Amino acid sequence: MEELLRFLHVIGAAILFGTGLGIAFFMVMAHRTGDAAKIAHVVGTVVVADTVFTATAVVIQPITGVLLAREIGWPLTEGWIVLSIALYVVTGLFWLPVVFIQIRLRDIARDAALSGSSLPEAYRRLYRIWFACGFPAFFAVLGIFWLMLARPAITI
Repeated sequence: MEELLRFLHVIGAAILFGTGLGIAFFMVMAHRTGDAAKIAHVVGTVVVADTVFTATAVVIQPITGVLLAREIGWPLTEGWIVLSIALYVVTGLFWLPVVFIQIRLRDIARDAALSGSSLPEAYRRLYRIWFACGFPAFFAVLGIFWLMLARPAITI
């Protein structure tokens, strides 16, 4: 059972990290075109990817993590586990607003494309917030990966 839980946990982590990087790449590349129709299409796809992949992994990760820790015999009060959970919460605090921002960016870009107008300042402002939220989430996930691999002795 440990091997299955470890496998599912690692796959979930890879999905979270990989989907996040992919979404960031495609969002930035679409934004750089300045083309409202292209942006609307890409962000529409990003919203679907976040719903299908990221949201599913977000739910599965804590479940597999807790079950794996119990199976191995690691107390959830182990320092590196507590810190991993804290970083997971930090990641979520930056990811949840991003989901709603992406939906809004999609809608703004669609409206601009349909009306043939340029992207409004509201789009640019939201994009900057979206972009800024990515950095703490990205580094928090890197920290979680390191903690899972190194499992350092941390006293909390």
